[in-house]
Amino acid sequence: MKLLRYGPKGTEKPGVLDTAGRVRDLSGIIDDIAGDVLTPAGLDRLRAVDVATLPLVAGTPQQNLRLGACVGRIGKFICIGLNYADHAAETGAAIPAEPIVFNKWTSAIVGPDDDVEIPRGSVKTDWEVELGVVIGKPGRYIDEADAMSHVAGYCVINDVSEREYQIERGGTWDKGKGCDTFGPTGPWMVTADEIADPQDLKMWLDVDGKRFQDGSTRTMIFTVQQVVAYLSRFMSLQAGDVISTGTPPGVGLGQKPPVYLKPGQTMTLGIEGLGTQRQRVVAA
Repeated sequence: MKLLRYGPKGTEKPGVLDTAGRVRDLSGIIDDIAGDVLTPAGLDRLRAVDVATLPLVAGTPQQNLRLGACVGRIGKFICIGLNYADHAAETGAAIPAEPIVFNKWTSAIVGPDDDVEIPRGSVKTDWEVELGVVIGKPGRYIDEADAMSHVAGYCVINDVSEREYQIERGGTWDKGKGCDTFGPTGPWMVTADEIADPQDLKMWLDVDGKRFQDGSTRTMIFTVQQVVAYLSRFMSLQAGDVISTGTPPGVGLGQKPPVYLKPGQTMTLGIEGLGTQRQRVVAA
């Protein structure tokens, strides 16, 4: 299933993409793509629904029908840094011995095609296409062998980052990662049963039509399975939590000389089997 949320900002409704690429309304069955809906039992309930009987939503998704973030009421937005060997190499960083963990604030979350705002005074706003992992079955102290059973599905995330705030202003990375609009999520959550191998997905990102990132989840240092188990040692993972698992090479920081976003530019990005995003860059 491809689960999504559609409509104006703040009033999104739950939906599902049918086999013809049209949106069907789920609001008569569930109130949102969130919480218990994402548990194994919740997803099984949705799988039992005949999608063809659901109301058809007018418009074409990502054209004249806005999509919001594919998961609603996200509890935790957890990110993994320097998780691709080739990305670590381009930044001159050592391969981490354990996953680097930071957070994006939930106020950063926007739809897949909403504008991305460059913060006031920023001169180093950057892009990062990432595989998002949505937790379904809650858990703590999860064994690696059981970790994938806790995954509800996957989505595309742009981990937009302000490098000066992240690296040069002291403290943790979080202040450069969680600015408003820095978390485009979607267009839809593809349930885990439809992704044969999350460690073999092509991913890419263009700025104004120029390809900067062209990678694969094959070069992850810590796999989805390892990341889920690792995080569960330090916090409970709950249905609707989202994990952004790191980015391949080609970020602006890694260019020689570095290249950063400016108002008026457009980012286009995607992951094999998970859809695409398109964001216009504007000044905050």
